[in-house]
Amino acid sequence: MYSDMVCPWCRIGKKNLKDAILEWSQSSGDGVTVSYHAFLLDPTLPPEGLPFKPLMEKKFGGPDRLAPMLERVTQAGADVGVAFRFDRVTRMPNTVLAHRLTYLVPENRREEWIDAVMTAYFEFGKDIADRDVLLEIAGDLGLEAGDLAGRLAKGEGEAEVNADLQRAQKMGITGVPFFVIDGKYALSGAYPAADLVRAFAKISGSD
Repeated sequence: MYSDMVCPWCRIGKKNLKDAILEWSQSSGDGVTVSYHAFLLDPTLPPEGLPFKPLMEKKFGGPDRLAPMLERVTQAGADVGVAFRFDRVTRMPNTVLAHRLTYLVPENRREEWIDAVMTAYFEFGKDIADRDVLLEIAGDLGLEAGDLAGRLAKGEGEAEVNADLQRAQKMGITGVPFFVIDGKYALSGAYPAADLVRAFAKISGSD
């Protein structure tokens, strides 16, 4: 799954994927292994990010267009069980640090980490471009924040994130969430869980 932590449709798509995997595992007895890869919705953002509303209003053509879009996303999230509180979001953060940390946390904790970062941003308006905010999230998960801080300082995670971004570019990925299934099949967008289950069945030959 290619995604960005500031992408609301990625949060919805991730929840749909989780629900689809649960349904598929229960019906087929087969598991699904998920690898998470970095994507930047806006690679031009400065490291500290930018104010959210002015940037989004410029992108979507003013407050009258932005408000309905945010309402639509909020309702779509509620329909699948994830919350969005855009009234609390004040920054559009650069997520490079968050993506780097995804590669530094243990692989079996990455799904939980991404969920926690998205929750901090979309529900509590935390500035996830801020190193200290990210380390606090890590600490709340029981991860060793001091160790992660030291590894960030050494530049760890940069190569992996850059490789993801280059791979996404080569594949022609221009929007996320983007799913690559079994290394061969691609789905772009926040597909409903039922559609993902059908894709699993078709790819596995059991449809």
